[in-house]
Amino acid sequence: MQMARWKSVGAALLRVIAVWAVSTLTMLALAGILPDFRLQSPDGDSATRVAVTAASGAGAFGLLSALVWPLLVRALLLVPAFVLGLLVFALNGSLLLLALNLIPDGRGTAEPETAVVVAAVMSAASSATSTFLTVRDDEAYHRRLVRLADRRRRRLGGGDGRPQPPGTVFLQLDGVGHDVLRDAVRPRGNRPPLMPTLAGWVDTTHTLTPWRTDWSSQTGASQLGILHGSNEDVPAFRWYEKDTGRVMVSNRPTSAAELQRRAAARTGHEGLLTVDGASRGNLFTGGAEELALVLSVAARRGRHNRSRSGYFAYFRDPANATRTAGSFLAEVLRELGQSTRARLRRETPRVGRGGLYPFIRAFATVVERDVVVAAVMGDVLSGRTAIYADLVAYDEVAHHSGPRSRDTHQVLRRLDRCVALIARAVEHAPRDYRIVLLSDHGQSPGATFADAYGLTLEDLVRAGCGLPVPRRAERTPTGAEARETARAALRRPERAGDGHCPSDTGSDGYGPSDPVVLASGNLGLVSFPDVPGRMSREEIDRRHPGLLRALADHPGVGFLLVRSERHGAVVLGADGAEHHLDTGRVVGRSPLEVFGEGAVAAVRRTARFPNAADIMVNSAYDPVTGEVHAFEGQIGSHGGLGGAQSHPFLLWPVELSPPTRPGEELVGAERVHAVLRRWLREADGPQIPRQVAAAAAAAGTGTGTGTGAGPGTGEESRRPGPLAAASPAVPPPLPDKTR
Repeated sequence: MQMARWKSVGAALLRVIAVWAVSTLTMLALAGILPDFRLQSPDGDSATRVAVTAASGAGAFGLLSALVWPLLVRALLLVPAFVLGLLVFALNGSLLLLALNLIPDGRGTAEPETAVVVAAVMSAASSATSTFLTVRDDEAYHRRLVRLADRRRRRLGGGDGRPQPPGTVFLQLDGVGHDVLRDAVRPRGNRPPLMPTLAGWVDTTHTLTPWRTDWSSQTGASQLGILHGSNEDVPAFRWYEKDTGRVMVSNRPTSAAELQRRAAARTGHEGLLTVDGASRGNLFTGGAEELALVLSVAARRGRHNRSRSGYFAYFRDPANATRTAGSFLAEVLRELGQSTRARLRRETPRVGRGGLYPFIRAFATVVERDVVVAAVMGDVLSGRTAIYADLVAYDEVAHHSGPRSRDTHQVLRRLDRCVALIARAVEHAPRDYRIVLLSDHGQSPGATFADAYGLTLEDLVRAGCGLPVPRRAERTPTGAEARETARAALRRPERAGDGHCPSDTGSDGYGPSDPVVLASGNLGLVSFPDVPGRMSREEIDRRHPGLLRALADHPGVGFLLVRSERHGAVVLGADGAEHHLDTGRVVGRSPLEVFGEGAVAAVRRTARFPNAADIMVNSAYDPVTGEVHAFEGQIGSHGGLGGAQSHPFLLWPVELSPPTRPGEELVGAERVHAVLRRWLREADGPQIPRQVAAAAAAAGTGTGTGTGAGPGTGEESRRPGPLAAASPAVPPPLPDKTR
């Protein structure tokens, strides 16, 4: 035992010496290259003296980085994430200047801007060396993982020596439809699959299963249902609420927090991750205590916003900031090149990709990806029970480049590498893990409604109401999730309501009785704010006699949903077609027929939502090409019915019980929640505190999510109390050989 301890100390000392030596050589090389960086006196020094100076500077910089750096980053957690990322370089450079000032006789000098460069390069070199040596020493690596696990067990009151049940990692590949993933794991002629890691899992260790979304096929509704068990009364990505007079937007922090609160009140529990869970990069917490980049808590200010701890865990290593900054810049340049190529080739359909979009894309595909993956690896290496993370890169790029473009193929390859990194971390975890991959929706291609027909949905509605149509249509903000996440990271205030709300009066000619027209992909919502409650079909016809026919007969519109005083929920289509949802009566040909199986049930469910708009408009759908027409600026869209957007995937380990019975289809995000909760119970017992389960059983209560019957749809719990959880451990560095 004593010999092993001395051997461990010796190996650690050798690693420190090796890192010091590499840092010294790096400093010497930079001093020879950079004109404003000097390691000798003005009169010159011998090579030995210069080497001693470099070693002194490298040693001082290493000590300051190890002792002072984590304290600085933690003190700066209250600043915006982007600002923190930039401050990393300035602070790192300041530490180097301080280290140079500690060298005797003032031999080390550097200009401030040069110090930033030198510090970044040295941090990257030392981190790479430490990573290489630590991972090559398997015994040392294993010992560190054991220490992490033991430390965490002590925090949670465990450590009794009993083997831990397997944990579960849920990785959400945002926007990746079942058809896209299926094709990405197939060989392409003589070329390998786009996603080789997942290709090796399908039909071996994992099973690929499609599922069908609700009518609102977007992250707000799907992830709320998946994480919290209810997406009731969420009719779209954005909608107008007459009782409060405000526009709800799923990716706004305040709206996300309100939606999460409503779901918890409806189900009686806080979510999927209430027991020892972690939520990373999501719109909602899922009830987890450990959070990073979670939008529903981004509106919180102050030191208690635990979502920001993910930045600390990532940026406390200066090498991470260096690598991410380089990748961020490369992604911005890649987007500029790809958009220029699309414009020169006159590719169609095409949307504008200028302004801030290159930076929004780089945030989604680089910054958010790196922070989320690092957080998940830390969760895995610390042995957390349940982890749910969202990687939004594909969804962001597909909105602007198309779901099956060459641009998205590159993103799929990088997502596969992220999954491979997490899988490699699982191999070193202190407990077994089951990795479940899933998506929240797919994406359907197609030109925008405005490009296809020369007018926006708002133009069409205003014309049908006999109102003036503005000469220049206002651009509808995109519903891409990364945009508001980036704004939250920058600490930017939320924007005013999308669309024209009753308060938006002025010289543009909009008044308090004008309709509020909102877009959620290829789903449009029309509300009349001056009429309390949901306006009936008969009232709309009396007030605006030509509106419903103008909408239903337009070639870019697939169907309308309205409420009739006589017939209840009614779907209207072209040429007078009607489908009465309450009675099943069809006049002519059902407008929902082209949208396939499940369309009637999906629309009927939304029709009973109190927040359903006065008129719900779904764009036309071409079943041959799979194309729809988004009512906002997207050539890959989701939010309504039509095509691949309604068919996400579930890739689950074969040792888990099947998500459905044979021949049964998995329908709705609430059903997916029930399946995931059942899998957590199978792995680790009831996913609620036992005292809460006992109280709920005594009261004879259940979650009552309202989903259909199927395996694991029941739940024996009500709202769980808070569970103290340890902070995520920072994982030992793993070499990213797949990048």
